[in-house]
Amino acid sequence: MVDKSKLPSRHVTIGPKKAPQRSYYYAMGLGTKEIEQPFVGVASAWNEAAPCNIALQRQAHAVSEGVKKANGTPREFCTITVTDGIAMGTEAMRSSLVSRDVIADSVELTIRGHFYDALVGIAGCDKSLPGMMMAMLRLNVPSAFLYGGSIMPGRFEDKDVTVLDVFEAVGSYAVGANNMNEEKLNKLEKVACPGAGACGGQFTANTMACVSEAIGLALPLSSALPAPYISRDEYAVATGEAVMALIERNLRPRDICTLEAFENAAAVVAATGGSTNAGLHLPAMANEAGIDFPLERVAEIFKKTPYLADLKPGGRYVAKDMGEAGGMPMLMRTMLDGGYLNGDCITVTGKTLAENLEDVKFDPTQKVIYPVTNPLSPTGGVVGLKGSMAPDGAIVKVAGLAHQTFSGPARVFDSEDDCFEAVRDKTYKEGDVLVIRYEGPKGGPGMREMLATTAALYGQGMGDKVALITDGRFSGATRGFCIGHVTPEAYDGGPIGLVKDGDIISIDAIKGTIDLEVDEEELAKRRADFVPKENLYATGALYKYVQTVGPAHLGACTHPGAKHEKHMYADL
Repeated sequence: MVDKSKLPSRHVTIGPKKAPQRSYYYAMGLGTKEIEQPFVGVASAWNEAAPCNIALQRQAHAVSEGVKKANGTPREFCTITVTDGIAMGTEAMRSSLVSRDVIADSVELTIRGHFYDALVGIAGCDKSLPGMMMAMLRLNVPSAFLYGGSIMPGRFEDKDVTVLDVFEAVGSYAVGANNMNEEKLNKLEKVACPGAGACGGQFTANTMACVSEAIGLALPLSSALPAPYISRDEYAVATGEAVMALIERNLRPRDICTLEAFENAAAVVAATGGSTNAGLHLPAMANEAGIDFPLERVAEIFKKTPYLADLKPGGRYVAKDMGEAGGMPMLMRTMLDGGYLNGDCITVTGKTLAENLEDVKFDPTQKVIYPVTNPLSPTGGVVGLKGSMAPDGAIVKVAGLAHQTFSGPARVFDSEDDCFEAVRDKTYKEGDVLVIRYEGPKGGPGMREMLATTAALYGQGMGDKVALITDGRFSGATRGFCIGHVTPEAYDGGPIGLVKDGDIISIDAIKGTIDLEVDEEELAKRRADFVPKENLYATGALYKYVQTVGPAHLGACTHPGAKHEKHMYADL
């Protein structure tokens, strides 16, 4: 039995004064033994908003079984999610990034409000993964993360498909492409997403699931199996048992998520050709741990890490294939052997990353993961950019791109909606650099993703014939020459807010540069006349977000982080 005398739950369970609080637990069917055990918050983002989340409650119950087996008392609760696939291309997408911080806040408040001693976070959709891990680092109670699993691939015309194929089919249909009519589009939409689980490519959810293992917060191989597999529940039970062992060792998230662990996570994002959103979420997670890890540092690691996993959208395979090829342990085996990971980082198993991989041997017969000796490309699938167009940085996914340089005249839009109309109506030209501004964290507000627009471009066969630049974000499913997270954003008077139609913008993803070719004297005139576009949100959650959110290159954080904390919840 773990001694509760130094655990947070002692404040509501020990001594005569706590009889009223204990009466509530008796009311819920707990006995004296359960009340005397450590309380473990089992947080899931279960809901019926999207397939990403519908298998999470089942797995939360399995986590609770594991906690009970290890003499702990689980307390299950849910938090929100906003599902990007449904919100995409609409005003609803403004709620997406905001939800990441609401998730972290709501988990924090539930743990704080009930003095739970530990946390297991279960998440399936894009923002719920970093949101859960941010809460773990903020609270710093013993914690373990569990991914809810990816969706199975759909089958259409004898090939695997994902929701990305549907978005791109919309673009093909819009331009009257011969290969797509309304009947075919209707058939595709009915089979692309066959059941529970997050989007199947190396989009944001699967990218952050890989991060959870690489950074040490999730059990090895726990991200591999698709959501519908009941065998996933074995990992859920093991995660519940693992968090109890963490309580005994007093091993906390900030002990695990060191600077070196964040560097491991960034390397894995690059090696998998992961979502550009990782360049937003890793700095935000680091902020919760009191670690400086801005986009610039993330990009440095991206630049020196080989691209190894042949995953959609830039490659051929989906998450299920990655799992069958050996998952993260197989990838990290070759990365560790090649010197691209720090093997000394401790993990939730209580062992180091190198110790976790001791019995893993690289399988040369599988086709998904390439060895470091024969990478898909020598540098990572995601690249950071910096220059006069983005003084504080920007990010682009180059996995699968044939050409990594682009120069052309700007075509400026003050919202994604305006750009989408131009793409839909084909009122742009080959060689244009489409600039979408006022979509940053403040200017949007909410930093919308541009998948509807980028997928339409790709569906029109123009994905490699134009470039697209935004102070907003891209979905992990985006492909093509698409640069996001341009900072400073237009709302803050960054150069993207000063661009005019016809200005030449040059991008070199090999050198890592992005430049606005306008002389400083002209820019100074424009800057003197600059007035930011006002956003439409003067009340509610989006209004509050604008008042607190920071720049994208630092993670779009809404509070100062662990460096400024005056007390730590775990030590109350």
